[in-house]
Amino acid sequence: MRIPGIIPARLALLLCGLLWLAPAAPAETLSERSLKEIVARQRNIFARAEKESEHLDEAWLRGELQGIINSYDVLIQKSPDFAPGYVAYGMLLGRVGMIREAVGILLKANKLDPHIPVVKNQLAKHLAEDGKPLEALPWIMAAIDLEPKEPLYHYHLGLLLADARDEFIRTGQFTRAALDQAMLDAFQKAAALAPGNFAYAYRAAEAYYDLEKPQWDAALKAWAALEDRAQPGVEQQTIRLQAANVLIKAGQPDRASALIATVTEGVLLKQKQTLLDQLAPKAEK
Repeated sequence: MRIPGIIPARLALLLCGLLWLAPAAPAETLSERSLKEIVARQRNIFARAEKESEHLDEAWLRGELQGIINSYDVLIQKSPDFAPGYVAYGMLLGRVGMIREAVGILLKANKLDPHIPVVKNQLAKHLAEDGKPLEALPWIMAAIDLEPKEPLYHYHLGLLLADARDEFIRTGQFTRAALDQAMLDAFQKAAALAPGNFAYAYRAAEAYYDLEKPQWDAALKAWAALEDRAQPGVEQQTIRLQAANVLIKAGQPDRASALIATVTEGVLLKQKQTLLDQLAPKAEK
């Protein structure tokens, strides 16, 4: 396979989840050894890409990645029943934008070994991004069934339900109430399983707005808890703007105004003004 176009530079963390694919078994097979070598090369390539960042030679990166792809092609030709090779290959292809090729490789991995949750998660992700949420749902549910304590899978389920809400309801797979609860549960589960992950907690707090009947009090409590964990400055003040937005919608303009006044970071001034504009008509009445 060949890489189309220019590959984005910020892919250095691509391999963080692939170490399990190269087991350190006492009697390592040739396929396992080859995969470990390919994965190590990938890590080095993306580490350099991240380090060089804006000064990265993209032609160099494209050439190096093409070499990695060629190595995977050789690996699966020599070891056509080696599922971990297909998994690693499919993950790489997806990350460099070769989605159709990635899906084909991941489906082969799933056929060889139907008990690899990361494969099912990736297939769900690709299907959802391709506008096929109904097809994606069974894959992400299968990933959760195989590895129920993996927060990423619950997070992806929450995103899928939130983003494709209308289609799931239209087809009768969910009522609005059932979908709202499933979405909220998914985001909260992700946040609970990864208490140190700020992004999961942030999206779980936002999820209270997505409900047919928003739970403003619960949202405020979630933002308050998250602010206690946030870094001073932009992070904390972003959360205050979220809380102020909730207060406006909950009919508490005075509390919202007081909170907005504490936001001073330049990068947040546009969002701050948007909320102030919402308060202005209320102040005039």
